[in-house]
Amino acid sequence: QAQFVESGGGLAQPGGSMTLSCKVSGINVSIYRMGWYRQAPGKEREWIAQSRMNGITDYSDSVKGRFTISRDNGRKTVYLMMNDLKSDDTAVYYCNAPARDPHSALMPWGQGTQVTVSS
Repeated sequence: QAQFVESGGGLAQPGGSMTLSCKVSGINVSIYRMGWYRQAPGKEREWIAQSRMNGITDYSDSVKGRFTISRDNGRKTVYLMMNDLKSDDTAVYYCNAPARDPHSALMPWGQGTQVTVSS
């Protein structure tokens, strides 16, 4: 069974940068889409980025141009580089394997990593 361990969160100032990591175990990462999701306080979890097996990446409008997803299949690790952070980016961030519709995920969720953007 897949397990996801997210790390790298913390406190950042508006306009700052942060890179999250997700260590994956239990599945062959190279044959899955991999994605990032987030859940802000009082809101539902939302999809924000995915990396397809062919290298194509997709982003939600809320993070396009600011966030970059990447993957290292050999290390079974997925990354999310976040630039120009805004207070609206405050959320718990999760990784998972997106379904064909990336708003749905295929595997059980990990614990996530908290990102707080505040001055």
